[in-house]
Amino acid sequence: MNNSEIQFLDGPQSRLKELKFTFQTMRELIHGFRALHFIGPCITVFGSARFKDGHPYYELTRKASAEFAKLGFTILTGGGPGLMEAANRGARDVGGRSVGCNIQLPVEQRPNPYLDKWVYMQHFFLRKVLLVKYSFAFIVMPGGYGTLDEYFEALTLIQTHKIKDFPVIIFGRDYHKELLQHIETMKKDGTISEPDAHLYLVTDDIEEAVNLIKEKSIKQYGLKPRPKSKPTWWLFEHR
Repeated sequence: MNNSEIQFLDGPQSRLKELKFTFQTMRELIHGFRALHFIGPCITVFGSARFKDGHPYYELTRKASAEFAKLGFTILTGGGPGLMEAANRGARDVGGRSVGCNIQLPVEQRPNPYLDKWVYMQHFFLRKVLLVKYSFAFIVMPGGYGTLDEYFEALTLIQTHKIKDFPVIIFGRDYHKELLQHIETMKKDGTISEPDAHLYLVTDDIEEAVNLIKEKSIKQYGLKPRPKSKPTWWLFEHR
């Protein structure tokens, strides 16, 4: 958490400080929109920064992301190391587009070396807006608090019809078994409904995930190749 967030959460500030925070947030969000405007339909991959090259989850993420990139999607991640790097690397392996939406932390999280483009954000809540905004599917790889936060954010937006019913695919059945058991407990106790327990697919089969994306992203939303939008020079845009 940076100093601006600490001050913001400290309690009521002067109206001038609150107005300043509002304009800073707007500026950061507009910066993110402008930076990512031309990245095209994306698949967002969530996953831990702590699994390194050579780990089975790293290799799974790299291989799966390569297959998703072959479908024509840009692979979008948090831009950092670990499974985020693996996803971006998978896209790079097959000549796909690879984009990161990085976060500024006290110990800076540097962009991984497999990004074609990236943007830095100061606030997690704005970063999550960008990770959701451009995506037609969400891939959940093994991870920690941040990964689960992003997973449930996407799931809640779909559940409440704030975004379309995009595929949410969880890889790592064994890793997530306790989480899936807890979701069953929520369904049993009535804190989620029966349909809510079917908003995601759990699989370790890349082909099954690819087929779901073909059906529920490409076919359902009529995605097809089209001429790329051109930057507008008088808006100082560039790819």
